[in-house]
Amino acid sequence: MRNTGSIEVRKLHPLFGAEISGIDITRPLSAREFGPIRAAFEEHSVLLFRDQPMDDEKQIAFSENFGPLETTLSANPAAGTKFARQSNLDILTGEPIPPDDMRMIYQKANYFWHSDSSFKCIPSLCSVLTARICPPEGGNTEFLCMRAAWDALPPALQATIHPLVAEHALAHSRDRVQKGILSAKSLSELPPVKQRLFRDNPINGRRALYIGAHAGHIVDWPEPIGKAILWELAQRAEQPEFMLSHAWREGDVIVWDNRAVLHRATYYDATKHKRLMQRTTIGGDAPTVPQ
Repeated sequence: MRNTGSIEVRKLHPLFGAEISGIDITRPLSAREFGPIRAAFEEHSVLLFRDQPMDDEKQIAFSENFGPLETTLSANPAAGTKFARQSNLDILTGEPIPPDDMRMIYQKANYFWHSDSSFKCIPSLCSVLTARICPPEGGNTEFLCMRAAWDALPPALQATIHPLVAEHALAHSRDRVQKGILSAKSLSELPPVKQRLFRDNPINGRRALYIGAHAGHIVDWPEPIGKAILWELAQRAEQPEFMLSHAWREGDVIVWDNRAVLHRATYYDATKHKRLMQRTTIGGDAPTVPQ
C-alpha cells in the first residue's frame, strides 16, 4: 500500500476509540502522513490499525513518530530493549512457559486496570501494542475512557480530589498478585513517585481521571482513607458504558493514550495456546507534580 490520499477514521465506541485505515504504518511515514494519525490519537485516545504485520524494527520506527521510546527495566523479560514483552513463550527458546513460573505469575497484574508507566516520575504519553501470535479465543485487551469517568464525577468530588496527589509504584500492582514478587533490583530501579489524580490533554483541554493499579494511596492522608478514595474512584470509572474490548487478530496494532485511558488484559488459556504481543512505550514530557 502506498501512503497516498487521506486516512479513514471509523469510530469504535460512542465515547472513544477509532479504527484507522487507508495507510500502511509498516512503512516510513512523512510528517504530512503522520499528522492526521496524531490528530486522531488526541481526539479518540485509542487507535486500531488492522492488517499491519510488524517486526521489531518496523514497530520501533512507527512508535518513534510519537516521541522517544522508554527502555524496559529489569522486571520484564525484554529488559534493556525498547520492548515490554507480553507472552507465554520463553524469549530464548520460544517454548511455552509453565503456568507456575514466576514470569507468568508476574503477568497476572496485567489483569488489573492500569496506565503504563504511571509508576515513573515522568509518566508515559502512549503505548503501541502489536499482535504477533494470537490465541484463537480469549486474551482481549480492554480500555476505559477516563475522560468520561472524570466528566461523570459529581462536581463536589472533582473539587475534593483536584488538589490530591497519589503515590504510584510498580510494587503496588505486583503485590496484589503476590507480595514481594519484585526483586530488590526492580524495587531500586522504580522507587515510588507522585502523580496527581487527573491529566489534561494539552491540545483539546480534555481532562481525564488518572488512577489505576499502580496507585497505592493518597500522599499525606491516612492510608485507609486514601485507599478508600482510590477504590471509590475506580468503582465509578469501571462502568460498561465507558469500556471498549478488543479481540485481537494477528497483524493488529493498537495505540492508546496513557493520559486518557486505563487498560487491562483478559484471560486466555496459556497452557493450550501461544500468545506473543510486543509493546513499545513512548515517554511523556514532564512530571504531573513536583517530586
